[in-house]
Amino acid sequence: MVAPLYTTDSGLLFHAGKILVCTVGLPARGKTHISRALERYLRWTGVKTQVISLGDYRRKVLGSAQNLPPDYFMLEQSGKSHQTVELRQKILEGCEQLIWDFFNSGGQVVIYDANNGTREKRQEIAEKADKKKIHIVFLESICDNEDIILSNIRGVKISSPDYKGWNSEKAIEDYYRRIRDHEKHYEPVDEDKWPSIRIMNVGERIMVNQIRGYLQSRIVFFLMNIHNRFRTIYFARSGQSLIEHSYKADSDLSPAGWEYAEKLKEFVLERRQKSLEQRGIDGSDRRLVIWTSARRRSHHTAWPFLTTVTSSLPFPIAHSHSTASLSTLAKTSILAPSADPQLINFRSEMPTPHDHTHDHKHHETLEPGRRKDSITSQGSSHGPSSHHLHYPRVKVIEKPQMSEINPGVWDGMTPEQVRKYFPDEWERFVRDPYAYRAPRAESYHDLCVRLEPILIELEREREDLLIIGHASVIRCILAYLIGLPQSEIPAIEVARGDLIEVVPTSYGVTSTAFHFWDGPGRKGDEGQGGKDESNFYENYAEDTRGKRKTDVAV
Repeated sequence: MVAPLYTTDSGLLFHAGKILVCTVGLPARGKTHISRALERYLRWTGVKTQVISLGDYRRKVLGSAQNLPPDYFMLEQSGKSHQTVELRQKILEGCEQLIWDFFNSGGQVVIYDANNGTREKRQEIAEKADKKKIHIVFLESICDNEDIILSNIRGVKISSPDYKGWNSEKAIEDYYRRIRDHEKHYEPVDEDKWPSIRIMNVGERIMVNQIRGYLQSRIVFFLMNIHNRFRTIYFARSGQSLIEHSYKADSDLSPAGWEYAEKLKEFVLERRQKSLEQRGIDGSDRRLVIWTSARRRSHHTAWPFLTTVTSSLPFPIAHSHSTASLSTLAKTSILAPSADPQLINFRSEMPTPHDHTHDHKHHETLEPGRRKDSITSQGSSHGPSSHHLHYPRVKVIEKPQMSEINPGVWDGMTPEQVRKYFPDEWERFVRDPYAYRAPRAESYHDLCVRLEPILIELEREREDLLIIGHASVIRCILAYLIGLPQSEIPAIEVARGDLIEVVPTSYGVTSTAFHFWDGPGRKGDEGQGGKDESNFYENYAEDTRGKRKTDVAV
């Protein structure tokens, strides 16, 4: 994570003091989604942050909505019983006490996830925070897009414990009733006295007032880059290369690596199609975006996804499940003037699996205005699996920041050699694999700092995303999404042959690993193309006992 490697007496970073971020908005406006995303980012920066949700606290104390008085969600005071008023006040005071307790225990930022829909209520909590020398920021989520509101209700609200066992349509109707009741009493944030951030349609537009200081500005910057469109993020390691043990040798894929790339394509497209069908999502208008590093073994692992372009060419090209289909395409200069202008055109030949003299920069798109480091392919349903698989539109983008961790002078050395020639350095490395930096190398902390722009682009990306990368890079990005502490980052196992599927939701993320490959480069002795001890700095987790491993679904 990008947290500084120092501590302060107060435990507070960036000279920002303590900050209370109070969400404001009608129900189903994405407040919880925004709160959880902001919490994840601030924790990544090292800031002690916690989301305190009024709804979660109420459910924890009183149970689901079935256990509440029928007038509990009514905002009209004249229509409530005295017992209900006292119950609501008790829940409110108990939840607010959690806020002050977190600050008193050394926390720096609290995100108070509640409606806070009246000026009177906002003024009350702002005055309490001000007396405690805590900065207040009101974060209002405004939404006039009915599709977003309905999506929030269907995707989050009716699946909450409040509606357990309810018919979905009745649950939606009941929740709309809650919204209409809140609309009668809702007062938008228009006070100039306190700092505020107003977000329209979860990132469509943002307005700020009196935002001061580095940390508050970072919060605004992050909120400018988020959305709540459903998408799935996939992770896979690149295929085996001809020279696995050398960081300096930017070697191409081995024959087994090219075969792995083909298998990865087939499995990702099949898994993605199944996932969309299970959720009732039409994938015809969705694009699959693929990020790779600029290293050959990473970028070339994505090439089989681009072979679907051949279906739109004016001449036939054979398809097969082996690397022959890629070789055939690689030897063909594709310049189809009658093809769709969205299709990729190659200005030079793609290298075959056995031709390692070509550089990845030798090909680029000819579409006006598109970045040179991106390649696109139009979707097709032709090919060997067309009876059940639809090839989506694909865009491949190189990300130079996603290169693997630099091992420095330890490049190509085994653990035994490092212990022999660098005994003191080895002891420091074993004590703290995350923060320690080998001579002329990068630490995992350095790598996390390098990857921060990638994380912001990850939040911005609205399409399904496949990251084909190196184990060290995948570990860092997974730790960000799942919310793991920095000490666990080097010990996350990312096996070649597993596809990790991460689905961001309003209350966090779900992650599952699917196994699809048992060929060379996954396990076994070095002579069999398996684990390479000369690359231990990159794959330290594979040599660590008690490592964190995601359950694998076969």
